Amino acid sequence: MKKILTTPIKNKDIADIKIGDIIYIEGHLITCRDVAHRRLIELGIKLPVNLEGLTIFHAGPIVKKENGHYSMVSIGPTTSMRMERFEKDFIEQTGVKIIVGKGGMGDRTARACKENKALHCVYPAGCAVLAATQIEEIEDAEWTDLGMPETLWICRVKEFGPLIVSIDSKGENLFENNKSLYNQRKDIAVEEISKKVKFIR
Repeated sequence: MKKILTTPIKNKDIADIKIGDIIYIEGHLITCRDVAHRRLIELGIKLPVNLEGLTIFHAGPIVKKENGHYSMVSIGPTTSMRMERFEKDFIEQTGVKIIVGKGGMGDRTARACKENKALHCVYPAGCAVLAATQIEEIEDAEWTDLGMPETLWICRVKEFGPLIVSIDSKGENLFENNKSLYNQRKDIAVEEISKKVKFIR
């Protein structure tokens, strides 16, 4: 059965979700990338939208406007690690509950997810057109002066996902855990291979 979370999300809604779980989002999702993070954290400019209990998407979408109405053409994830130095403060200041992007995030974000009960999730790369079909409506746009990729696109979504949980509300970090495991496997493999090719040294 699909695990579907509906915004606004409460702490109890994500308490039992673990890294590696697959979830879907319904309700409101707001695109939010580097410059918006920088405006809030570095410049202290208040966000024009309340993110309490909502989901942000590290994404720079392609949007078209026809007859005064916005529609989503493509919306692929941006590498989340670009926001690592901002995300802890961002989570603490906004109350956002789900952060979606591409790839993992680091220790500061994991700590913020634990302390503030939030999740980081990964949207599969290469599925930008599919993601656009899960946007029911673009309800509004804020900070359009930043240009299309950096605008805060306020979207209503239906079963947005699949989202792979990479950091859970206990601070467990799937990418960091896997990195440690893969490094152990690599060391063993290198040792075995070295025995067999030592004659070429």
